[in-house]
Amino acid sequence: MGRKVAFIAALFGALALVGPAQARVEVQWWHAMSGVLGDRLNELVEKFNKSQDKYTVVAVAKGNYDEVTNGVIAAYRAKRPPEMVQIAERGYMTMLLSGAIVPVQDLVEQKGYKIDFSDFIKPVASFWSYKGRMSAMPFNSSTPIFWYNKDHFQKAGFDKPADTWQELEKQLYTIKSKGSSECGTVLPGDFYWSLLENYSAINNQPYGTLANGFDGLGTEFVYNKTKVVSQVARLKKWLDDGVMQIAGQGFSPEQLFTSGRCSTFVNSTASHGNIERNATINWSATFLPHESDINPPLNSTIGGGAIWVMKGHTPERYEAVAAFLDFVAQPETQVWWHGATGYVPATNRAYALARERGYYKDHPTREIAVLQLSRGTPNENSRGFRFGNFVQTMLAQRQEVEAVFAGQKQPQQAMDDAVKRGNEILRQFEKLNAGKTPETERP
Repeated sequence: MGRKVAFIAALFGALALVGPAQARVEVQWWHAMSGVLGDRLNELVEKFNKSQDKYTVVAVAKGNYDEVTNGVIAAYRAKRPPEMVQIAERGYMTMLLSGAIVPVQDLVEQKGYKIDFSDFIKPVASFWSYKGRMSAMPFNSSTPIFWYNKDHFQKAGFDKPADTWQELEKQLYTIKSKGSSECGTVLPGDFYWSLLENYSAINNQPYGTLANGFDGLGTEFVYNKTKVVSQVARLKKWLDDGVMQIAGQGFSPEQLFTSGRCSTFVNSTASHGNIERNATINWSATFLPHESDINPPLNSTIGGGAIWVMKGHTPERYEAVAAFLDFVAQPETQVWWHGATGYVPATNRAYALARERGYYKDHPTREIAVLQLSRGTPNENSRGFRFGNFVQTMLAQRQEVEAVFAGQKQPQQAMDDAVKRGNEILRQFEKLNAGKTPETERP
């Protein structure tokens, strides 16, 4: 009996020396993705968790972008923020000056990872950077492209959509007059992004002063003095003539296109998954049109979101965050995400890898966004938009454009009013953040 007791004691002593398996460090990532895109995000997180045994990322859906932003602000004030959060591009200035974030490039370099931030494609890198250093990790980068029903165009005698708005207008009127479809195009739900903001960038039109806000909080909107006014007038004419429809209750713009009711549709390249799954039509996609007097057209701008790192966590948790960000930036991860969602590969190496594998031979429309974003060299009109309280200014603009569609205002008056309202919102943001710079708000 004595020898048995001695053996058991020795066994437990040996186990004590080995010790328990090291527990994984767990971090949370709040995000705004649902449906198919939410499923793909969860797959990406699972891939990371299975790729190593030190860290676990827990993805937590927190509603839409606005709900995520409001939630993370409240959590930070309560001293319970997640380690990471996905924020839309319109929240860039709010996050940058919040005093609540750790710049991702600083963190990644401090933790010894070698992400080549110079390899991110130009519009992506310039938008998410401050003074040449990445503030947040680009994640779901998108841009609008022009989707079309191939059969409708061929029935009307056209091979594909025209490159310019002027020629496209003729095509859409012909398509309707010949009975190819009952509507030439459907108004996108986010028309302010696709048909006004990106329209301005592609056609080299200033949206605001100070390089669209990149050069300071004193920026003011000026799109009431540009081609945006005639663009709104064009859309109103199409609506009045029955060439363009607005989706009614219970139907999305995408459904009016995928069902074959409307011949064209402007929407994010991230719509690939839904359109490939739901469309009952012979469809394709191409570049957004440009004005006939603008040649060459400039690049479009990015939408979507990025991963921000929040203050207030331990070094061990930041190790986990840095490891995950490094995983996200890898070309293999980028190519997988691109193929699974339709979002743009954020780096040149990832794009090159997709091309090397022949991906675009089978999926040619998924390359359009990359080519459109990479067209030329971004200038102060096409780098993107960096306005404070950008969601509120967008809502003001949307309301004014809708007043035009309802016949309540003329395009010029509506854009004058939108700019006036938007500039008042910008001044509120400037006053609230007076004296703040990203440097003063860093940890």
